[in-house]
Amino acid sequence: MINPEELAKHYRRFRVTERILLTGHSHQAWPDVAFEAQQQAWLDAAELVDDVWDKAFEKANDVRRGFARLLDDSPDRIALAPNTHELVVRFLSGLNLGERPKLITTDGEFHTIRRQLDRLGEEGIEVVKVAAMPAATLAERLARVVDDRTAAVLVSAVLYTNAHIVPNLKATLEACERVGAELLVDAYHALNVVPFSIKKEALAQAYIVGGGYKYCQLGPGNAFLRFPADSSLRPVVTGWFSEFTDLRKAPSGRVEYGPGPARFAGATYDFTSHYRGAAVFRFFEEQKLMPEKLRELNQHQIGILANGMIPHPHDIGGFLAIEMENPAVVQKTLRKQKVWTDYRGNTLRLGPAPYLSDDQINEAVEALRAERRKTSSVMPRTPQPRPQP
Repeated sequence: MINPEELAKHYRRFRVTERILLTGHSHQAWPDVAFEAQQQAWLDAAELVDDVWDKAFEKANDVRRGFARLLDDSPDRIALAPNTHELVVRFLSGLNLGERPKLITTDGEFHTIRRQLDRLGEEGIEVVKVAAMPAATLAERLARVVDDRTAAVLVSAVLYTNAHIVPNLKATLEACERVGAELLVDAYHALNVVPFSIKKEALAQAYIVGGGYKYCQLGPGNAFLRFPADSSLRPVVTGWFSEFTDLRKAPSGRVEYGPGPARFAGATYDFTSHYRGAAVFRFFEEQKLMPEKLRELNQHQIGILANGMIPHPHDIGGFLAIEMENPAVVQKTLRKQKVWTDYRGNTLRLGPAPYLSDDQINEAVEALRAERRKTSSVMPRTPQPRPQP
């Protein structure tokens, strides 16, 4: 079992022992090695000038290896970008939406996918939204609406609204493969808190997006797109880094793409994020913070948070979602007591992290119970199922 008290010593700059950071599902604290790595990026740039890119690409490869380890896959299939939106847009731009003008998603996606698909819908692309709940049957219900007009299905492995895990995404992938459509899985809320093996999930032919801002503790600027080994997508939205290794060649009449991750590359980026990311991935390995151990600790912490307030939830990811009246007021009041939470709509969200002790979490529970008594009753987040398409 992970020892949170010992682990907390590595997060002094985030003062994790002085405040209770229950924002672990959104913005976990960064270990102190991240600060040192960010400083090193500046020093390397000052010393190496333009040659710093050789060092930067080494750090990018370290980040690819870190994500590949969490996905149980090869780093050669990991493309990087500052955020998942860039990668989702490149993925979408590679689809043949002229001949296949249908995209399938759910009504429980994070804003990255939700907003972009809504905008495409305004331009005439058919966007079908399947009810996310109940999550237990979502994969099969998505599969049923896939047809030969479908370009892609976009769905989360863990729903960002309520942390419900979406099982059996293999069923959705099989439906896509039958008609030549693509599957893109948003694994952001699964990565490093819910073990997610591409091999065990049988998702070798799926595209996977995610990033390090949440449970990986890498901070911003570290997102990835995992693509199948035989991917032949030709993104319309493409940056010059996609031909970085072939810049000495004269452009041909057809836009070419570099090998492996270069297919989805953008352009010049702030490489300090990869210095930070590489250092944190190394720290996690040194501390033996593997997804299975992190999952065990997280579910123990979720049990403490749920105790006495709602029934212990099952089949959820890394945070607890609690419906209540005026969650904004509760969040503000808790912050004054140095208990950090966040909310979405009428839902207060509590996200533990591995550097939080049981005593800290119990203290947060008592503070929340006091607010519960002063305000309104609290109920578990169990949205009513909507009509299925």
